[in-house]
Amino acid sequence: MATLFTFASSTTTSRFSRPNFPARTTAIITCSDTVKIANNSKTFLISPLPVASLNSLRCDPGYLIPNYPVGGNGGDSGFQYLINILGARVYDVAHESPLQLASKLSQKLGVNVWLKREDFQPVFSFKLREAYKLSEEELKRGVICSSAGNHAQGVALASHKLGCNAIIVMPVTTPEMKWKSVERLGGNVVLMRDAYDESQAYAKKRAEEEGRTFIPPFDHPDVIAGQGTIGMEINRQLKDKIHAIFVPVGGGGLIAGIASYIKRVAPDVKIIGVEPCDANAMVMSLHYGHRVILDQVGNFADGVAVKVVGEETFRLCKELIDGVVLGNRNAICDMFEEKRNILEPAGALALAGAEAYCKYYGLKDENVVAITSGANINFDRLRLISKLADAGRNREAVLATCMLEEPGSLKRFCKQVGPTMKFIEFKYRYDSRDEKALVLYRVAHQTKSELEALVEKMRSAKLHTVNLTDKDLVKDHSRHLTGGRSNLHNELLCRFTFPKKAGALLKTVDAFSPRWNVSLIHYRAQGHIGANVLVGIQVPQDEFDEFQDCARRLGYKYVVKNIK
Repeated sequence: MATLFTFASSTTTSRFSRPNFPARTTAIITCSDTVKIANNSKTFLISPLPVASLNSLRCDPGYLIPNYPVGGNGGDSGFQYLINILGARVYDVAHESPLQLASKLSQKLGVNVWLKREDFQPVFSFKLREAYKLSEEELKRGVICSSAGNHAQGVALASHKLGCNAIIVMPVTTPEMKWKSVERLGGNVVLMRDAYDESQAYAKKRAEEEGRTFIPPFDHPDVIAGQGTIGMEINRQLKDKIHAIFVPVGGGGLIAGIASYIKRVAPDVKIIGVEPCDANAMVMSLHYGHRVILDQVGNFADGVAVKVVGEETFRLCKELIDGVVLGNRNAICDMFEEKRNILEPAGALALAGAEAYCKYYGLKDENVVAITSGANINFDRLRLISKLADAGRNREAVLATCMLEEPGSLKRFCKQVGPTMKFIEFKYRYDSRDEKALVLYRVAHQTKSELEALVEKMRSAKLHTVNLTDKDLVKDHSRHLTGGRSNLHNELLCRFTFPKKAGALLKTVDAFSPRWNVSLIHYRAQGHIGANVLVGIQVPQDEFDEFQDCARRLGYKYVVKNIK
């Protein structure tokens, strides 16, 4: 249902302020967060929230981006949240997850790192802790939700346990493993449209038409209270003093719930959110003092990839949490080494933040808790994560060496690398134009200094060598980068990130002018998050701006470089 607001007229604007409204203009905020302005006979649409670039806030890994002021208790509703958490009926479907010591990581850091294992829940995620209060009549009418992941499974299982009919609306791009899992749990799956926003709009419309209750994924007091039971369990399970609890942040429901309980009963415990660098909607909103919409989000940690946090969750977080740190993908390897379990990227996020925070501040002899929030992952995703995580943990390096092509050159190269170096992958190709050869190879290595010594050794032998380990382009497309140059004029190399959406490749090619020749395409799917696409295209220099305009209008994330 739309909510009515009245804006007073304003004569000033800031970088993130709304445009000036005429006096007593009425705004209607709809479920899709769009504002419709009605002024006399004129109607126009604007976004109610300012747009912010996710790249506008940078910091070192582990640095706590503080939230000022902190020290509240949830405002007037704080005590009610505490009561709701204590009485939340989540244990009809959920169970109290164990709190386990990560012994290897604890020994390495000199800190007691505790893991709250929400990945042990029946749906392998915390999402079934949604203590939504429904009357008997509402249960009879049924529920509906829209989700592409863990929320869908939680609603399906809870509804089945309560004997309630549940419709789960999912985008058509949802992996088969996920929607079949929802069906097995008792949900009636409707595959609808490509985008999540369209699925959500359909679900809300159908809820209104059929009298069903729409179950939101995070921005509702009952959902927040249900997820707050995790904080209650941690406080009961760990009797020693806790320095901080690290919580993955997407829409904010989980951290708002945990903070609502912990800050009431143990206010000295720090509540620290963890977000990926490329999906940092909460920290950006805290930084500006109000909710913002990110211009784009990365999908590696797809479980927390939201453009805007919830209204109620932000209100609570702004008052209660101590701040946010930005995490990386390394914790996936840490978790496997600790427990021989594989987490989804969002599920390992809090552990990544805890590790980075302890290293940055030199924390010793303290207790920290990380929420391992989920482990729903398929083999496509697992293959990608394994490859990227190995590179991220410096277990392998990607190097490129250019050398003269002559008899004995390959043998000389191998001697310089040395007999003790373990090759993981090796590609060699002769370039007849320059009488040179390009060698692209992956090697296992132990330390950064060992790698630097190898590169320097190769260069001193006049074997020009470049370390490409940190280049995402190489990680995704290295198998197709060997061989000589194409010797084409005006060739650009572009890297697009496609959504997992039918017709994305055709849309891209169709957007290009027929004057421009496509010289290379490498399409690498990355599970259900989409695909990275490498495109070579010939564009005259005086048409480069036109090409940039075409690429921007596509709406896909991209980078472009003139390879000449």
